[in-house]
Amino acid sequence: MTDTADAFDGLSPAVGLDLLRTGELTVEGRLTVASNTTLYCTVSDGVRSAACVYKPVAGERPLWDFPDGTLAGREVSAYAVSEALGWAVVPPTVHREGPFGEGMVQLWVHGDATVDLVDLSRRTDDAALRRMAVFDAVINNSDRKIGHLLPTPGGHLYGCDHGVSFAEEYKLRTVLWQWQGQPLPEEAVEALSAVRVRLREPDSVLSRELALHLTGPEAYAVRNRVDLLIDHGIHPYPAPDWPAVPWPPI
Repeated sequence: MTDTADAFDGLSPAVGLDLLRTGELTVEGRLTVASNTTLYCTVSDGVRSAACVYKPVAGERPLWDFPDGTLAGREVSAYAVSEALGWAVVPPTVHREGPFGEGMVQLWVHGDATVDLVDLSRRTDDAALRRMAVFDAVINNSDRKIGHLLPTPGGHLYGCDHGVSFAEEYKLRTVLWQWQGQPLPEEAVEALSAVRVRLREPDSVLSRELALHLTGPEAYAVRNRVDLLIDHGIHPYPAPDWPAVPWPPI
């Protein structure tokens, strides 16, 4: 896998994840463009430090189609799915206490500012982008914007802002529709098959994490989406009665 330490202040994802769990959070500022309270922080244990994002549950804006106070857990669930797939689509993410109560804390990705994100989002020959499209289908992401693509200087591609995912109803809304109806790559089928095994094991890390943050029907819907992707073997189509692309798309 492409080296990703360049994205996390020189830390490996594993070390960064441990730091997120144990370090002290210091709020440095707020990202005012976010619809929910999103705080830019430093997490440090006195030896190591890294930039991170902290989204307290108390700062979540109520939504008509998602239960109140669940967005942080959905972000953590997205990380669990990303790890189960083996693709590291989502930066290291934890659910923990912070200065404003419990919430989601995620390593800040130092992205590659030289990449044209609009051009990247339209590519059909980028394997990492295609993995992200499959990942979004699994988590039922209803908000994959262009600005949620985070390419790093080392060549890895991360995605962020997965709070409005895992609905029971099919709500896939994304800018990555260029593969709709096309056969899934072999690596995607293999990764999905491994995830299906983990989802059928109640004691797997993935199953336990989803059980912590999703309802029973939502967790069942994840298993159903994985089964459908494997059984049909193609990238999904947009829903006929749901907007296909988030607004604004960037």
